This record gives sequence, structure tokens and C-alpha cells, in this order.
Amino acid sequence: MNLKQRDKAVNWHPYTQMKTAADAIPIVKGKGVYLFDDEGKKYIDAVSSWWVTLHGHAHPYIAQRVSEQLNTLEQVIFAGFTHEPAIQLSENLLNLLPENQEKVFYSDNGSTAVEVALKMCIQHAYNQGKEKTKILAFKNAYHGDTFGAMSVSGRSIWTKPFGEMLFEVIFIDIPNVGNLENLKSQIKSYKEDIACFIYEPLIQGAAGMLMHKPEDLSELMKFCKTQNILLVQDEVFTGFGRTGKLFAADFLSEKPDIMCFSKGLTGGTMPMGITTCSQEIFNAFLSEDKYKTLFHGHSFTANPLACTAALASMELLLKKETLENINLISDKHLKFSEILNQHSQVENVRHIGTILAWDYKTDDGTSYFNDIGKALYEEFLSRGIVMRPLGNVMYLVPPYCITSEELDFIYRNILDVLDKFKI
Repeated sequence: MNLKQRDKAVNWHPYTQMKTAADAIPIVKGKGVYLFDDEGKKYIDAVSSWWVTLHGHAHPYIAQRVSEQLNTLEQVIFAGFTHEPAIQLSENLLNLLPENQEKVFYSDNGSTAVEVALKMCIQHAYNQGKEKTKILAFKNAYHGDTFGAMSVSGRSIWTKPFGEMLFEVIFIDIPNVGNLENLKSQIKSYKEDIACFIYEPLIQGAAGMLMHKPEDLSELMKFCKTQNILLVQDEVFTGFGRTGKLFAADFLSEKPDIMCFSKGLTGGTMPMGITTCSQEIFNAFLSEDKYKTLFHGHSFTANPLACTAALASMELLLKKETLENINLISDKHLKFSEILNQHSQVENVRHIGTILAWDYKTDDGTSYFNDIGKALYEEFLSRGIVMRPLGNVMYLVPPYCITSEELDFIYRNILDVLDKFKI
């Protein structure tokens, strides 16, 4: 049996209807922006393997650091113990975040980083003798696939089987100049019951790369603060340079109370989640009463290998050449977006930092389940490019090591597909 057959016999893949899906492509090697399959074909990873790979695949510096750590300390319980990589990572990350972020709680992925944040907010009120159990979130939000994260994500076909099991959430539109006053009115009517407002800053990724302006989000954040509503900023996707700045927070005038991170945190090397919070949040759990403890943890909390990978990735991120290449990607995306805007097959082009998205115009409208997505995915694979359209929404989120020539190769193929591809 070859790798495809062996995989099909034993594995269940994410977001995949296994009855109708094509066989998974076996990848045997990664290097830089490229993935290599078992037949020797190479693919440009134009989506950073689900938005996680910052510096390219199998980066030698990260591999070296992890290897050294593996021979020193691979794992230790983080309840009652600590270690240098976790301490150093917390120190380094907090130095880059808004100044009110003071404490770091480790978990193992984006969904659990969100779960921790929600539990912090609800128990923050509970520990002070208050009952605040409603959550405020954006329509079409996506915060993960565990139950708490699903609850604060937009209701859809993805969450329908679990509808009766999800907790109550007040969903509002993303802010703009025209609706801000109405949003404030909605929020004010529920303010006594709202534990927190959780949001994806500037861009809702899984919703179809929907974008909103920093000044409008800042205004909404400012209002929530006047209503004593905690702010949870989900930077799982936007963190670590994706928006053109280190964090989406760097575009905003207001500071969140809690922040969530994962995806690019370790440069895509291994799973890790982080939830940071202000001192005020942390203080609500400090007590002689042991029942006010945050009772949350994971077996691999602050895993030394993952912490080391994150430290190495952060070093690479802050290098001059990395920051320059992020600017190069952003500038080239901007110029290419102007070309896309002129194409008759394209609508709703949007861009921020290293993220470029557009809608492939079809008679069926924009939808995650638009059949054109599968056809486009397969067409680009045949051209040696990994893109994963969200239905008819197409996007690029490349690793920061991609060259100008590699971007031009992708752009040329996009235009060729738009000109010639027939459904």
C-alpha cells in the first residue's frame, strides 16, 4: 500500500467529507515556502499551512533550538514547576504587547486560548459576587471548534448539530461609521449581563477574510470600557506580523483586557496557545479562598519544546530582514490588488499586511459552500500552488520568507486562472 492508501485506511481529516474527498496528498518534506509530495512534486505553500508557518518550513534555526532543548528538558508539569523557556517567552511576548498585558496563561491551541479567556471573564465577575454570563461577539465570528469557542462563533451549518448546547451570545455587526451608534445602543441594553466582548481585530479570517477599520473597532472598544465590559482580543490569526504590524493591537487606540494567541506563535513548528491578561483580571483570582482559583490546565501547558520554538520564531520575526520582507509582501499585495480590481471576474478585493483576499465572481454568490472552491483548489494544486479557497473567496497568506519572484509566479497563475479557468 502506498501512503495515500494507508492514510485513507486509518485517518479522518479535518473539515473533510471523507466519502467524497479526493485522497490526501502525502507530503514528505518541507523547505522554505515549498512542500514536496511523495512523487517529487513541489508546491508553494501560499496559505502558510492554515496560516501558521511564519518563516517557511523546516527552518534550520528553529530546528536547532528545539533539538538542543529536546536534549535538555522535553516536558515538565507546569503546576508547581516552571522552566527558563516559559519564563523567557512570557517576558519577551509581554514586552511586545500593549503595556497593560501583565500575565501569561499557557494552553495548546487557538480554541483553548479562547476557552481560557472566556472562563477568565466569567469567573472574574463570579469571584466578585457578580453574575455576568452573556458574551458579546461579532456575527460571522470564528474563534475555534471547542464548545466555548463554538458558542462565541457565528451560528452556521458548522455549529447547527450542537445548537441547543451552545451558551447564549449577543451577536452584533462589525462596526462602521454608519452603525456605531446603533451598536452602542444594543450593547447598553445588555451591559449588566455581559461578561466580555470577544472579537477578531480588523479581519474575520474564516468568515471569508472580512475586514473592518481600526478606528471603528477602537471606538467600539472604548464604548465597551465605559460599560464595564471586558475586552477579549483574539489575535490567533492576526498576531505575529500578519497584518503588517506585529499585532493588530498596534493599529488600535484602545487596549484589550485579554489577548489570545496561537497559529504563528511557534512559527508553525508545533502546537501552543497563549492567553494574556491585565493585572486587574489576574487580581480577581488572588484570594485566601482556594475556590477562587482558575481551575484550568492542560497536560502540555508551557511545554518546553513549544516555548523554545516560539522563542526562536520570535527572534526571527524581529530581525530586520523579516520585517523588511513583511513590508515587501504587503507592498506587492497592494499593487496586485489594483490589478485584481480591474478584472471582470473579481469583486470585493481587500488587503491588509501580508493578507490579500478577493471574491471570485459567480452566479451563486459568496458562500463557503460555493462549489467553485473545490475546483479552484484542484486547479492551483495542478499548477504547484497550495491555496485553500473559502468557497469562492480566494486569499493569500504566504510565509514571510517568500521572494518577490515566487509572489510574481503566484500572481501570474492567479491571473491566468481568472482568464482561462472554466467551471
